[in-house]
Amino acid sequence: MKIEKRYLLNYSILIPYLILSILGLIVVYSTTSANSIQSGGNPFSSVLTQGVFWIASLIGVALIYKFKLDFLKNQRLVTIVMWLVILLLIISRIFGAQINGARGWILLGPLSLQPAEYLKIVMIWYLASVFSRQQELIAKSDYYALTQNQFFPRSFSDWRIAVLVSLAVIASLPDLGNATILSLLVVIMISLSGISYRWFATFMGGIAVLSAAVLGAIRLIGVDVVANVPLFGYIAKRFSAFYNPFEDLSDSGHQLANSYYAMSNGGWFGMGLGNSIEKNGYLPEAHTDFVFAIVIEELGFVGASLILGLLFFLILRVLLVGIRARDPFNALLATGVGGLLLTQTFVNIGGISGLIPSTGVTFPFLSQGGNSLLVLSIAIAFVLNVDAAEKKRDLEIQAGGSPGERA
Repeated sequence: MKIEKRYLLNYSILIPYLILSILGLIVVYSTTSANSIQSGGNPFSSVLTQGVFWIASLIGVALIYKFKLDFLKNQRLVTIVMWLVILLLIISRIFGAQINGARGWILLGPLSLQPAEYLKIVMIWYLASVFSRQQELIAKSDYYALTQNQFFPRSFSDWRIAVLVSLAVIASLPDLGNATILSLLVVIMISLSGISYRWFATFMGGIAVLSAAVLGAIRLIGVDVVANVPLFGYIAKRFSAFYNPFEDLSDSGHQLANSYYAMSNGGWFGMGLGNSIEKNGYLPEAHTDFVFAIVIEELGFVGASLILGLLFFLILRVLLVGIRARDPFNALLATGVGGLLLTQTFVNIGGISGLIPSTGVTFPFLSQGGNSLLVLSIAIAFVLNVDAAEKKRDLEIQAGGSPGERA
């Protein structure tokens, strides 16, 4: 029985994705047009650039949805892509443009490529491919199966080499936000690989202890001392603002303090779309890292909650695809994407609200950034493809035939 893929499309994922990405275009225009007008530029320049990436994202979603999953499961392909992205990371570290104290952008004329963004989805894809092939070993020998019974990696084919090299390069940029998200993604993927709960508890406990130790050490040593350590000056400012943003309103605390002002201005129902005060030069990165503070200011707590509710609905639907999937690769890929969306949302909101140090992470779908939008769209396309393949398999089984080639 042949079933066309277009009849298996999961609209409970596709429609929220489309709504959020279109809202993102509106938010990008709202947060960038006023400053463009003041500087004598085109008020539509930023949203037009974002629109180009949005169209490219839609094309990418359509193409990836039509891929056969056997293509995505190709171990050689995903390994080549993983190391290619790592190579681009190294190039961006050496030759890339420096923005806000960090490198990581490869300029391509009017556009820029940020390899760290693409590494997020490639990391999920890569680890899903690796761990799905070791399910029997994991079931027998638990965590040590993930290391192939070798405590130290012996070749570049070992997944730990790729993970450690990529994290080291990102940390050297320095890119605190993406390093945080990628580290959490690795922990999530290992935890989902099938290892026992005791290892999951060990990973989470280790992260909690390490985070508390780092925060405590910086507090004890002093932010000023840490700021003098090479590569840590820009990170130290983030921690300084986290401890007390109002202590240095003219420098390290300026961004977080104005984020508080923006959210306070919004109240329950907001000041109205386009009427933000803080985006007019008061809140730096109002169109990227702190865009959700402007959303709260303009749409209020109620409007922002509706957007968050839609995003969390999308995340839950993505996770549900992973939970229901029977194929280990499909399950790991879909739940990994759900973990990415959830982690990036938490890190962004935690940063703008002062719950965690600001890390410079964009808000999913709403922040300006073509690379971020394209990566998240690819992630959604992976999940749509996985869901269609699982549905097709179930329908074939119900029809009394053997599952055909997964498409």
